[in-house]
Amino acid sequence: MIVISGNEKFYKLIYILCIMNSVNKLLKALNHTIKLKKDNWTEQHTYYALNTTKKWVANIIPSELLKRSVKKAVESIATLSEGNIFYERFPDYIETPNYGDNWGRLANYIEINNRAISEMRDKYDCCGILSMIKILPAIPPSAKSWANCVIISQIFPNIYGDGYNKGPFEENSIYGLKLNAGYSSNIISYDIADKISPEEQLKAFNDLAHFRGIKSGFRMVISADQMKVCYPDRDDVTFDWRNPEHQEIYIQECVKLMNLGFESMFIDSAKHIGGYDMANYTGVGALPEYPQIQYILNEIRARSGKTDISFVGEKSSDDFERYKNMGLTAGTDYITGDDFYAVRELSERLKYMRDYAPGVEVENDNNEGGLSYEQRLNRINSALFGFYLASDKLPSFMQTGDIFPLRYDTNTHHIMMTNPSYSEDGNPESHWENLFAKDDGRYYNHKVGELFAHALGL
Repeated sequence: MIVISGNEKFYKLIYILCIMNSVNKLLKALNHTIKLKKDNWTEQHTYYALNTTKKWVANIIPSELLKRSVKKAVESIATLSEGNIFYERFPDYIETPNYGDNWGRLANYIEINNRAISEMRDKYDCCGILSMIKILPAIPPSAKSWANCVIISQIFPNIYGDGYNKGPFEENSIYGLKLNAGYSSNIISYDIADKISPEEQLKAFNDLAHFRGIKSGFRMVISADQMKVCYPDRDDVTFDWRNPEHQEIYIQECVKLMNLGFESMFIDSAKHIGGYDMANYTGVGALPEYPQIQYILNEIRARSGKTDISFVGEKSSDDFERYKNMGLTAGTDYITGDDFYAVRELSERLKYMRDYAPGVEVENDNNEGGLSYEQRLNRINSALFGFYLASDKLPSFMQTGDIFPLRYDTNTHHIMMTNPSYSEDGNPESHWENLFAKDDGRYYNHKVGELFAHALGL
C-alpha cells in the first residue's frame, strides 16, 4: 500500500488545479466537485427548437436560475448539450460555434446587464460573471444559419462606486470605466481569486457560453472623458486619444479579453468617430479619429490572431461604406422591428453586403421604458424572420428586458446609469426576486421561447 503524506497531497492538489480547465477550476474554487449529473429541473423546463437538436430553458423567471449554485448551472448547461451527449465532467477543450469570419453580419446580439444581476449583499455587490453563468441556460443557442451572441455590459471597473450598489436615483454609471486597473469588483468573485484568477473566471464563462452554442462579447466606450487610466504609483488620469500610451493601453485591454474567448465588441457612440454628426453626440469627451479607429480595430484582430471578431457600432448605420471601411461588422438603430415587411425588404436590398450590415433594433441601452410586451414580441418576430432567405438575415439587437422583462418601475437605461439593489433584506436572493417581472414576465419568456423555437432550425 502506498501512503501519501500531507505535503504530497497538497502538491498533488496544486498540480491538478494547474492543469484543470477553467470551468472545473471554478467549481473546485467554489468547493464543488467536478463530477456532473443530469439536472431534472432543466429537463422539466427545456424548450426544443423545431427541426434541430438545439434546446434551452424557458417559461422561467430569472431568479429561478440565479438562486441556484454555479454547480447546478454547469449541470444545467451539460444537460442541454446538443446531440444528447451528457458529459459527466466538463470537457477540456471547447471551440466557439463556427459561422465563418463574417458571422457578426447576421447575428442576434443580446446584451445582458451583468452588473444588475450580480450578487447584491447589503451595500456591496460582486460576482456578476457567476450570475451570467447561471443565466446561460435560458439564452437561446445559435440557429443553423446564424449565431446568437450575448454581450455583457460591464467588465472593467466603473469610475464611481465600483463594487457598491446605491440608491435607485444615485448615479453609478456603467458608461464610465477604468483601464489598466484589472476587472470590476461588481463582476469578479475576488473571494476566490487566490484559487481562480479573474481572467480564468471570464474564460470559464466563455467556455460555457461556447458549449451552449452561443458567442460572446462585451460593451466598450470610446468617449475620452468617460475613461480613466490607472497607475499603481500615481493618480488616475483622464484618457486622452492623442496620448500614444493611452491608445496602447486601450488596445491591450481589448486584446486580453479577446484572448479569454470573447469574440465581439460593442462600441458605444461609434457613429460619431472622426467627428461625424456631432450635433447628436451625447457622450462626454473627445472621440478617436477615423484612421485611428481603423488602426485600433485592425490591431485588436492582428494581436489576438482572430480574423472573425465582430465589431458592432452603436448607431453606425446611415453611411454603410464609411462604417464598413472603418472595420465594423454591424451597426444598430437603422430600423426597428415594428414593420415586418420593411425589415424583410431591407434584408433583400442588402443581401449582397456580406461583411457589414445595419441591424434591426428591438431595444437599445438608452430605452427608458414604454415598450409593451406585444411590441417587443413583434420586433423580435421581425428580427428573427424578416427575410426571404435565412442566409440574408439582418443582424439584430436586444436587451435584458427583451428576454427577461424587468420590474415595472425600472428600465434598461436606468440600470445602466444606476446600480440599485431591490433586495428587501440585504441578500442577493431578494434582489433577484424583485428585479424582474414575475407571472407576466414568465408568460412573456414563454412567448419569446416559442419564437426562437421556430427560428433556430432555419
